[in-house]
Amino acid sequence: MSVLRGNQGPRVKAVPATAAGYDTITIDPLTPIIGAEIGGVDLARPGNRQLDEIHRALAAHQVIFFRDQDLTQEQQLAFGRQFGPLHIHPAAPHAPGHPELMVIHADKDSPRANGENWHSDVSCDPEPPMGSILYIRTCPPRGGDTLFASMYAAYDALSERMQRYLEGLTALHDGEPVYRGLYANYGVADKTDYPRAEHPVVRTHPVTGRKALYVNRGFTRRILGIPRDESEGVLRYLYEHMENPLFQCRFRWRTNSVAFWDNRCVQHHALWDYWPETRSGFRVTVRGERPV
Repeated sequence: MSVLRGNQGPRVKAVPATAAGYDTITIDPLTPIIGAEIGGVDLARPGNRQLDEIHRALAAHQVIFFRDQDLTQEQQLAFGRQFGPLHIHPAAPHAPGHPELMVIHADKDSPRANGENWHSDVSCDPEPPMGSILYIRTCPPRGGDTLFASMYAAYDALSERMQRYLEGLTALHDGEPVYRGLYANYGVADKTDYPRAEHPVVRTHPVTGRKALYVNRGFTRRILGIPRDESEGVLRYLYEHMENPLFQCRFRWRTNSVAFWDNRCVQHHALWDYWPETRSGFRVTVRGERPV
């Protein structure tokens, strides 16, 4: 992907995605920038070659989707473990007996839904999650889509001067104002404290080597080492920039669908436009590493 700049701002020139080189799965890109539906695999029983190709597809497309999956809780956990040790959410409710299996649920009695603002999952953790695997079992008849945005594309579309300015800057991510009281409706008691961490504003992906913006509206509080008003102005610009539809794909959920996104280079935003209908499932999150 390259970027053309003109009087109207950045325009993304996409390099068409390719499905070549995959023998055991099919690839149907959602956009040339981000996202692909994967076919030909049963996530309850993936073969070793299929797992290798799913790894490659995630690196290439940043978020990948699977339809018509029939997974038990144990099978969803087992699939997640193919990508690394599992992360336990610092605040959210989990399935009984499975602390790694986060409950995702909203219905007519819910005061809110998960993920209503643009964010990268638990970026406040010193070692934020590598990826998240969401399995939706109950869908509303309409609505409830999720938007995903490529932080590679957002970084690439910045001017070279802005890229140089951001290089080396660090931002504070804090879970305290996000999580305290957030799950009270589930009967979840607050913890004494929640994670907070300092991360680079621009991180380098450990697999692809590509640079991505790593600040988000959900958890980032300020950029360190610069005046507070400058931090507020820069972050406001970056948030508006990275939410450009040019960098996004949109996934329309159906019953028994799975989304697997790479938190190191993707942000997402779940739309709660289906009240009073129900949307319900479970999320498995794979541990990550300290951003660099």
